[in-house]
Amino acid sequence: MGLAPSIGGPAKTRAAMLRRGGEDVTVAGVSLDRASEVEKFDHYAPTYREAHRASVRLSGEGPEYFAEHKLGCLARAGVSSAHSVLDYGCGTGSLTRLLCGRFAFVGAFDPSAESTKLAREQAPSATVYSDEAAIPGERFEAAVLSGVLHHVPPPERFKLVESVAAKLKPGGRLFVFEHNPYNPLTRRAVRLCPFDDDAILLPPREVRALLGASLASVRQDYVLFFPRPLAPLRPLEPWLGWFPLGAQTLTVGVRAGG
Repeated sequence: MGLAPSIGGPAKTRAAMLRRGGEDVTVAGVSLDRASEVEKFDHYAPTYREAHRASVRLSGEGPEYFAEHKLGCLARAGVSSAHSVLDYGCGTGSLTRLLCGRFAFVGAFDPSAESTKLAREQAPSATVYSDEAAIPGERFEAAVLSGVLHHVPPPERFKLVESVAAKLKPGGRLFVFEHNPYNPLTRRAVRLCPFDDDAILLPPREVRALLGASLASVRQDYVLFFPRPLAPLRPLEPWLGWFPLGAQTLTVGVRAGG
């Protein structure tokens, strides 16, 4: 779960300016219309893993399981080990670290300076960008938004997806993992998570529409059905993608032209 560029304030429409190292940094032209997510994630960065672990305790798993699950989803989708992957909204780097163990080149970005500091420690072989504008366009065969969009104000979500899609090579794919608001245990985990205090969960149809505006061949599946006590049933999950009670959704779109 990471952070997208978003910093707030009442009725503001100018480009978002984040303060990093005492300097203003423009991030993806995002408007300012909510309290600063950046400062919040800077604050929680040192204890992020512990807070995340506590919020998912009912699943019987820790944050590592959910990061490994995402890596498995990319593998099953056929993302090659020779490909380059962008972890956009990388947070403290738990998923970034696993991506580095599998893919030829891994880029990562998060506007929280404290989070990216930890991400560099977790994944020293990743290229962690300090500024969104530094991420090269048309560079990656795959990009991941993992638990990012529910931290983004709804009016800003289209712009962010469009920006990340521009980092893909033609034919590259965007993988979006989001909480499923129809799953009661997911909603409980969000309520228990201190850095999800202002999260606005996305109905699955909204995620499909966001990707469909910038990408082609959009597909959506429900994932993460069985807690640890029911782990022997997990091999069935690839056949349950249609069932709307998975803990999360996985939505994938393809950049045209490949």
